[in-house]
Amino acid sequence: MFGPIKKLRQALRPASQRDIETGYLNEARDAIDLEHRQREIDRGLFRRPQYRL
Repeated sequence: MFGPIKKLRQALRPASQRDIETGYLNEARDAIDLEHRQREIDRGLFRRPQYRL
């Protein structure tokens, strides 16, 4: 009964930072690329700035 409502809600919500990072890591071609991407995420590649000027 709630299945279609749940799917619609998930489709309409914006992607979380975790979802974006996971998708980026899943696109890695090999172990070296994966490690490089992990380091980029650790450095804050996907962090949103808290204050915009």
